[in-house]
Amino acid sequence: MASRAVDLLIAYRVIKMLVTPFNKQPAFKMGIIDDKGNVLKKFRTLKTTGEKQSYTMLHRFVFNLKRILGKVGLGGRLGSFAVAAALLLRENKNYIQHKETIESAVITYLKENNLYEEILNESREIPEVYTDDKFVMNCFGVDVYESDGELKSEFEYAKTL
Repeated sequence: MASRAVDLLIAYRVIKMLVTPFNKQPAFKMGIIDDKGNVLKKFRTLKTTGEKQSYTMLHRFVFNLKRILGKVGLGGRLGSFAVAAALLLRENKNYIQHKETIESAVITYLKENNLYEEILNESREIPEVYTDDKFVMNCFGVDVYESDGELKSEFEYAKTL
């Protein structure tokens, strides 16, 4: 039971970091990354405890994931969240029962930090999507599909219209 709680906490932290722009990350404020997530200081050169805490292995993983998602057209935050949540939930089916809790926790965080409306406004004009690709799930109100083994949000399909 304790490992499930730890897993949920990590999933929440990953999604929370995905939703937070690079320029609002502690690593950016300490000059470790730039506003696009590019590394300015290597981990081995960090000296203070604050620097090391703001740029852990988890941070590096999420920053790399955010940059990759941005390169493949999933740079919008809501689409990124949906794909990230779908990846987590698809990886371990036991987490499906916690889907609403994870979404609720992220939405609560976004509202508390006045980011919710901003993120919704990024995606208000998305047209209806029709595809033959396999529907995987809906995360954060965004449909996620699987095409050739890759997950894609409805936002990615909308860009091709």
